[in-house]
Amino acid sequence: MVKNQQNILILPDIRSVENVGAMFRTSDAAGINKIYLTGYTPTPLDRFGRKRSDMTKSALGAEEFIFWEYKKSLSALLSKLKKEGYYLIAIEQSKNSTDYKKIKLREKNAFIVGPEVTGISKNILNKCDVIAEIKMLGKKESLNVSVTLGIALFRILNI
Repeated sequence: MVKNQQNILILPDIRSVENVGAMFRTSDAAGINKIYLTGYTPTPLDRFGRKRSDMTKSALGAEEFIFWEYKKSLSALLSKLKKEGYYLIAIEQSKNSTDYKKIKLREKNAFIVGPEVTGISKNILNKCDVIAEIKMLGKKESLNVSVTLGIALFRILNI
């Protein structure tokens, strides 16, 4: 791990509130500094500013002490983070991917996992510095997004 390393997570268009809650919990366990929620990803607070009990159930309170922020535009957020020196790491399947076990971190890293059904769009993948992929051995082509995040973070961050 790089000294004073900053690691953030970006969750664009994640439909399942349970997955988002689980990813808050995983992020806390992995030492993620902040989570950005974009698009239609549910936030820990409903539109009236009340805590979402459905998220609390899977986050087990991690949503109360991990810093998070909602941003409407993923593209604008990525541009801002690039200007701030973040290394953008998409966790996705792609012909241009790198084995997730071989990812080399920088001082500032931003991990991105995509929508459960469609994955991260090619437009967004093109803005990333690297695409990390977890090899699949079975007949199914993917894992649940929150499971994927846990596997990737703990291996890439060497926890």
